Amino acid sequence: MQALVKKLKQLQVGDTAVRRNPLFYADAQRELERLERGGLNERRQWTRDRLGEVLWPASRSGYGKSVRGGRDIASWPLLTKARVRAAPKAFAVGSRLFTIKANTGGTSGAPLDLVRSLPSVVFEQVCIDRMMQKVGVDARSARCAVLRTESIKDPNDFKPPYWIHAGGGNRLVLSSTHLNAATIEHYARAIEEFAPECLLGYPTSLEALCFLLKRVERRVRIPAVLCSSEVLHPRVWHAARETLGCRLLDYYGQAERVAFAYATAQSEYRFLPGYAHVEFEPAGVEGDCRLYEVVGTPLWNRSMALIRYRTGDLIRVPAAWGEHELEELALGLRTFTGVLGRDSDILITPEGVKVTGISHFQRDVANIVRIQVIQESAAQVVILVLPMKEYSERDRDRLMHNAREKLPRSMHVEIRSVTALERTARGKTPFVIHRPPVKELLNNTRAHGNIA
Repeated sequence: MQALVKKLKQLQVGDTAVRRNPLFYADAQRELERLERGGLNERRQWTRDRLGEVLWPASRSGYGKSVRGGRDIASWPLLTKARVRAAPKAFAVGSRLFTIKANTGGTSGAPLDLVRSLPSVVFEQVCIDRMMQKVGVDARSARCAVLRTESIKDPNDFKPPYWIHAGGGNRLVLSSTHLNAATIEHYARAIEEFAPECLLGYPTSLEALCFLLKRVERRVRIPAVLCSSEVLHPRVWHAARETLGCRLLDYYGQAERVAFAYATAQSEYRFLPGYAHVEFEPAGVEGDCRLYEVVGTPLWNRSMALIRYRTGDLIRVPAAWGEHELEELALGLRTFTGVLGRDSDILITPEGVKVTGISHFQRDVANIVRIQVIQESAAQVVILVLPMKEYSERDRDRLMHNAREKLPRSMHVEIRSVTALERTARGKTPFVIHRPPVKELLNNTRAHGNIA
């Protein structure tokens, strides 16, 4: 099944055969549209009913049996990423037929192996299509430019072009690694010639594009922009609308598919009803606000028992909110200002280019418990590795290869095997650490838009 899915995704029929499979797509689309029209009682009842359908098969998984989980969500403990990573097979539910393997991006430095059911893959596409519809774009036919972390070419090769065409000519996939002051005119012309209806990008890449265009007093018309995977700062909302003249939507999710939220206006995010059963775990007080960790249970993926999964992502809400307000928030009837964090996992090159997709360093590298990336200076990066006993030179070489695919030769990369990773004063182990000179450089970039 996995090999077939991989092949189909390379073809135009992949959208229909996998992500928009007609056996599931229309029904899922109707459910989502009905819930978005519904009020509190309808959303609450639908979520409860669906949750019961998910919990029963999950209780028969190895994990479900070990924790004695039942049809009541309260009978299940909070689930950590570490527990899933330690024994992923214990979370398997039902047959592996018509399931798709996946893994997390590893933003914590330790990827998870996941299994998704075909209906859950289709529903995810329904949600993305719905987001595009909210900014006036037909996802099935739209011409889209993509500015994320795709490796288009060697990061040291600065000869144009810095893009490729895909999706039968309907996609212009741009390299974020090569985007700088010397290349911005090439990007501007390529985008104008392609005339996309929509740009799909990471916030840091969108920020770089907008500030570079503004620096050379250039404007490029892109009607709609969808962002994900990182924090979208207020300055970028403003810059994108001013420079691109676009409608902008930012959405939040995870590879585990346990929560989904979106915003079409700055600081007005709402959870998407019907996607997951969302809970909030108290995480502290900040002034007149309370912090909560997002905890989610997917309602469409019955192939993996990720019940009450702790995302590690925090949100901030008014301290005066009680159970009723939090329930309305979880069901998408109230807004919140956004997910905290997630913008620190970037590196900056000596040329001033922000490099995203750092979690890809560990992709397909075996025998590693976790990595930590430390940027000592603009030109020096150290990757700390917590190795397994089987860790070998071959694994190290693969890790170095992945890093070198993302970073230019102007950055020296060193890999060190360690017995412990660095911790913050609060005892946290961040995936990416910036030393003071790098923090100063990043702060200067954020404050003044100084992107090379």
